[in-house]
Amino acid sequence: MTTDLLLLLLLLLLLSSSRLALAAAFGVWINGAASSSPQSQEYEALQALKAAVVEDPRGALASWQGPNVCAYRGVYCSAPPDDAAASGAVVAGIDLNRANLRGTLPAAVSLLAHLTFLHLNSNRLAGQPPDSLRDLQYLTELDLSNNLFSGPFPAAALLIPSLVYLDLRFNAFSGGIPAEAFAKSSLDALFLNNNQFDGEIPETLWSSPATVITLANNRLTGPVPSAYGYGGRVREVLFLNNKLSGCIPEELGFLPTIEVLDLSYNSLSGHLPPTLSCLAGIEVLNIAHNQFTGELPDLVCDLKRMTNLSVSFNFFSGISQHCDRLAGRSVFDFVGNCVPGRGLQRPPPECDGGPGDGGLSCLRSIPVTRPVPCAQASVSVGVGVIVGGAMPSFGAGGVVTVTVP
Repeated sequence: MTTDLLLLLLLLLLLSSSRLALAAAFGVWINGAASSSPQSQEYEALQALKAAVVEDPRGALASWQGPNVCAYRGVYCSAPPDDAAASGAVVAGIDLNRANLRGTLPAAVSLLAHLTFLHLNSNRLAGQPPDSLRDLQYLTELDLSNNLFSGPFPAAALLIPSLVYLDLRFNAFSGGIPAEAFAKSSLDALFLNNNQFDGEIPETLWSSPATVITLANNRLTGPVPSAYGYGGRVREVLFLNNKLSGCIPEELGFLPTIEVLDLSYNSLSGHLPPTLSCLAGIEVLNIAHNQFTGELPDLVCDLKRMTNLSVSFNFFSGISQHCDRLAGRSVFDFVGNCVPGRGLQRPPPECDGGPGDGGLSCLRSIPVTRPVPCAQASVSVGVGVIVGGAMPSFGAGGVVTVTVP
């Protein structure tokens, strides 16, 4: 074999070794053809995210260099899920909260196939979250709060099969809230406050499995949805500072797990429904800054677990005996009403020109098969469904029959 041929063979071996070494190190072939390995996809996704950031004033992404993605700041790796085909460590989470990053969220984030949490709150990310989020089959927590995202509700987030926590608050999302937002079976917490959502709240609200739902500080209109067929487990619902109108539906008394209910700063009116006496577990009830009228009834003030009751700045004309006992306690705020002889009430001209007695317009009732005590766990409402919760217990017989056409 000639010397020239030996040199040629040696050169080919060196090139082949170099090619394999590069492929192993970077997960890509030297000719540019992409490898399908999870590591190369994660590298591609994180570099795409870095490229989509146009300002990084705190250097949060300064360490995002080289193939070892598990060494990147804010990136968390772990063993892959049991049903995943990957081997070795995979990117399981990203936490870039409060990094003040300016940019967008690229579609390539879906290449992080084993991601379980994505925390991006308190940045300056703008635009619309990508539809590719739906491909993150293991994602349980998505926090996009306190950014500059805009456009319609990111419906792709509702297609993430394992999602438990969705936080979209403090952005500029607009338009209606889809009914599917309250129908996702895996969701436990839904934060939509401080956006620009408008339109009516879907009737599916009370069928949500979430324990916490915040809709505050939007532009929502129409009535509070009725709770017919309620079967959820909600503990906290915040409606405050919207443009809701109409009456408090009697069916809200069928919310057996509710602990915090805030309806303040809306345009709700009429009398409070007697079914509120069934909210045995409620701790905070805020109906301040509405247009409620009539006398504040005992049934509200008798709720045993109540720690904070605010009815201020309505048009209540009196408070009942039991409520009067709360007047000196910090848990009860009734200023700015029309109660004669009490301090810090509206001036008489405001009360005379108030919304009037709209109580009769709110006497919507539910046909029941028979009177039931409030403590009963559920009640047939005569429309073919069982409503979780209870009916009120008051009056001489300790029960009430609610009927309407």
